[in-house]
Amino acid sequence: MKWETGKKGYESYLKLEKSLSQNSIAAYINDINKLTYFLDARYKRVTPEKVKLEHLTSFVEWLNEKGVSPRTQARTISGIKSFFKYLLIEEKISSDPTALLESPKIGRKLPDILTMEEIDKLIDAISLEKPEGQRNKAMLETLYSCGLRVSEL
Repeated sequence: MKWETGKKGYESYLKLEKSLSQNSIAAYINDINKLTYFLDARYKRVTPEKVKLEHLTSFVEWLNEKGVSPRTQARTISGIKSFFKYLLIEEKISSDPTALLESPKIGRKLPDILTMEEIDKLIDAISLEKPEGQRNKAMLETLYSCGLRVSEL
């Protein structure tokens, strides 16, 4: 099986069965693209069926050498594991090469938040004379009071 065939099926699976957002799907596909780029450069002609733990370990070492943060490495590995689990479920591969692949340990970082004064300054800066001003004020108040990210609004 070719990588492109696997990626197309995987993309449909993520969209239809996992109901992921377009951004999440793009991130997962990007993870697979990074892996295929690495495999083509280092090993040439390694198909999904031929991927071994050694290939994946080398890939993680390569990410490390490139200065990729442990958090990003863990997310990338998660995407790759998900892809190979999909291939296993679909019986495109006979064993999962990611089964023994470990992700780097990462600490939890709390998000940065705005102070009440900063929120007040933002809200005060909105001109309420225009209809979009009312909308913008409502959006800011919703974001802050619910603890939402901008992408979640």
